Amino acid sequence: MENSTQGSNLRSENSVTYESPYPIFAMAVSSFAAAHHGLRRRSVAVGSFLEEYKNRVEILSFEEDTVTLKTNPGLAFDHPYPPTKLMFHPNPTASMKSADLLVSSGDYLRLWEVREASIEPVSTLNNSKTSEYCAPLTSFDWNEVEPRRIGTSSIDTTCTIWDIEKGVVETQLIAHDKEVYDIAWGEAGVFSSVSADGSVRIFDLRDKEHSTIIYESPQPDTPLLRLAWNKQDLRYMATILMDSNKVVILDIRSPAMPVAELERHNASVNAIAWAPQSSRHISSAGDDGQALIWELPTVAGPNGIDPMSMYSAGAEINQLQWSAAQPDWIAIAFSNKLQMLKV
Repeated sequence: MENSTQGSNLRSENSVTYESPYPIFAMAVSSFAAAHHGLRRRSVAVGSFLEEYKNRVEILSFEEDTVTLKTNPGLAFDHPYPPTKLMFHPNPTASMKSADLLVSSGDYLRLWEVREASIEPVSTLNNSKTSEYCAPLTSFDWNEVEPRRIGTSSIDTTCTIWDIEKGVVETQLIAHDKEVYDIAWGEAGVFSSVSADGSVRIFDLRDKEHSTIIYESPQPDTPLLRLAWNKQDLRYMATILMDSNKVVILDIRSPAMPVAELERHNASVNAIAWAPQSSRHISSAGDDGQALIWELPTVAGPNGIDPMSMYSAGAEINQLQWSAAQPDWIAIAFSNKLQMLKV
């Protein structure tokens, strides 16, 4: 495999690479497993990043047993503008035997039905009450506890909570003073967001008038770009700052002061993901081309924390996913490549 070096634990022989015709940014791994000739097969969605209107989303098939990624020409579709995020239904049920649901954000929030041999648009949701156009969506998160709910973040300072079954806005909040860059659900009615104003805020839908600021950038107005809420232990979340090599770990019981700062990347961190099966493991990836896995100690030492394993992609990694459905695999995207790594 080209441009890859062996790191501790993340071994190149336990990986598979897909080369897209386009640069890749958005990426998602399905929770829905299909049996195919006795093999476990999951869908992986990748979105192109082209600075033009017409972009592309492809659905790949990943088979764990044979460690292969395959394309299906019927499972690709044009997407207006580059998708800022892709996500499959977080809780597929037995009733979803023939189709999976995929959501994309960009100019609007769009729902797609992924069938065995085709993809059909389901709905296009516009959060603007006054115009047929909506401000670009930077990200979204699908509520695992209440899958009818999706929360979106936008450059217009708002977060919008959708009931996707009814196709209606449940609530819309002015969440920050500047652009909102990411959003993450904790519980059924509790979400958090990060913004260009440098703050992490928590909202409870039972009290929409108030929010709790649990962290602010040490340097005023340094944007916070990404947010990940630890689904195994909701006391913890992680965020990253613009142009920073740090991953900031927060405990919502003690706001303001991070409980840990992970500082072993050699360039800006672009993506973070908590382990789906462990409350103390988190992964990060960045412009140094490294994907790192960390184990958070109960007490951090004076010299900081070292990653427990690392992998070098040889190019800037801009996206990382650690799928709940496949806790042994991490997906990374860099340049025009998607790579599945066995951890």
